[in-house]
Amino acid sequence: MLVNRRDVEIEWGDCDAAGIVFYPRYFAMFDASTAYLLEMATGMKKIAWTKAYGIVGTPMVDTGAKFILPSRYGDVITIETAAGEVRRSSFDVRHRVFKGETLAIEAHETRVWAGRDPENPDRIKGFAIPDAVVAALRGE
Repeated sequence: MLVNRRDVEIEWGDCDAAGIVFYPRYFAMFDASTAYLLEMATGMKKIAWTKAYGIVGTPMVDTGAKFILPSRYGDVITIETAAGEVRRSSFDVRHRVFKGETLAIEAHETRVWAGRDPENPDRIKGFAIPDAVVAALRGE
């Protein structure tokens, strides 16, 4: 499976009154990490691959996280994002956050390859993930 790693420095605005990262901020970081994973898979930035494949994006339909260690302002964390199971129109993503060599968070997402519903353009629906993207996510 395709894996992307990136370092993120925790900013003051990521933290709550206790001085640790406010948990929703991690989900914003995971969203960006998933976009970077798809950038690796498609060879294009998100704005380009959504246009190239005629989709609106990859909305999340399931997520969760296990928080093991907190992070604070100034910490540098590493987010490791990996593709999981890839189905016809949905795929799983796994995020692992490290502080140094220590696992700090385990998280998961399920996303849908979604575009405008041709029968009702006010709605979106899942479409088949292109074969080339499936192969790239699987590391083939």
